[in-house]
Amino acid sequence: MAEATSQTTSVATGPSVRPALVAAIAISAFTLSIATFELSMADWPSGFVLLVVVPLVALVFFACLVWSASLLPRIRTSGAKFALPFLICALTLSILAYAPLHQVALQQNFRWHRADREQIVARIKAGELKPNVSYNKNLVALGDREPNVSVGNDIVVDGTEEGTYVLFLTSRGLKHYFTGFLHVPPGGDPKNFFEFADKSPSRLERYDENWYFVAN
Repeated sequence: MAEATSQTTSVATGPSVRPALVAAIAISAFTLSIATFELSMADWPSGFVLLVVVPLVALVFFACLVWSASLLPRIRTSGAKFALPFLICALTLSILAYAPLHQVALQQNFRWHRADREQIVARIKAGELKPNVSYNKNLVALGDREPNVSVGNDIVVDGTEEGTYVLFLTSRGLKHYFTGFLHVPPGGDPKNFFEFADKSPSRLERYDENWYFVAN
């Protein structure tokens, strides 16, 4: 009987690109996150960890790029979908080369913490907060109860005739290297901050009135 002896047809399914696509997305996303927040992780001991992590991530991403390129010949037999992993890696490489990832991270940092930082500046001017670290007359340790506005939640204060300079650290490395947002008094010059007495800042960018991003 024709109904009882129905023919079975096997549907050939082509190879799946999903594992390659997931791997390319995951590696690219992790690479971009490291590149974006590398500056904020430059303090000790994270800076030492980055000496291992950054080269390793770069190596893994390069391997992913080469591997995804090796899938391109399969486009002829399995479809254009096998170009997607390579396109994701190529787009990531373009972002790494041309997008100002550090600048984006700094702008977010400045906006997220600005209100808390300005309140702390006001408390310093009012005399509520004063240097409280025995080995450093310019250091204020805010502690865990205060908003986390600086690396280690330590801020650097410099009282001058112009007014009070307050530095909120975004990174703190070896050999006294630092970056951070510096609040200067009205009419003040960020170059007058005591940390720049011997050497001008290697980086100086105005973010808003009385606010500068600096690096020594």
